[in-house]
Amino acid sequence: MAIKNHLPNALTCLNLLCGCVALTLILGFDAGLATFSQQPAFLRWHPMVNAAFLIGIAAVADFFDGLVARALHVSSPIGKDLDSLADMVSFGVVPGAVLFKLLQYILPQTQLPNSLAYLAFTVSIFSALRLAKFNNDTRQSDSFIGVPTPANTMLIVSLPVILAHDKFGLSGLILNPWVLLGLTFLMSGLLVAELPLFALKFKNFKWQDNSLRFVFLLLSLLLLVLLQAAAVPLIILLYVVLSVVRRPAKA
Repeated sequence: MAIKNHLPNALTCLNLLCGCVALTLILGFDAGLATFSQQPAFLRWHPMVNAAFLIGIAAVADFFDGLVARALHVSSPIGKDLDSLADMVSFGVVPGAVLFKLLQYILPQTQLPNSLAYLAFTVSIFSALRLAKFNNDTRQSDSFIGVPTPANTMLIVSLPVILAHDKFGLSGLILNPWVLLGLTFLMSGLLVAELPLFALKFKNFKWQDNSLRFVFLLLSLLLLVLLQAAAVPLIILLYVVLSVVRRPAKA
């Protein structure tokens, strides 16, 4: 069998590998999260920050596996199932683990029960529901219904990166248990909400067919330049707002 037939699945497996390694870094880290701000900026390679970068690689692999499969005309039901299984680890279990670890750190400093940290895995449960829904919803071929799991995960894994390079004094907000629990339930709901969102799928590069995508990408780039890691939650918010304000463009 030609090598090209295996290339999309190899990218999917790279996604899965990155998710597995990220998960070991997140759950295997026991030191206090305060160590984020106690090192020089160039040394802040915290395990959870490393995990976030691995998830970034997983997201890139996830984007290109489908693109490559379509370009090479080697799409298959096995590839689709493998993609969902990999996504469940990288974009389902990992975000739950990040929220769990953050809550596990902050809850002992409050009067709230430590067991509330396990509510973080609500995100993982709803990610599974989101992926199952996506696989069986014919409306989601050119757009999405509900926030995609990679977008949700990029928002959540950006939190440790923001903590590591907190130039805007956001640590107190991020490490507030009510904020973390609120984010858990908000994003869980948005994963399965009947909310039409555009997809970053370009069938051509004409402005009239992709104006919404181009505007989103340009604004996202501007936010990243200005705010760096702190821009990620705003980019996800921008994605939702632009989708709500203007229905998904038909490409």
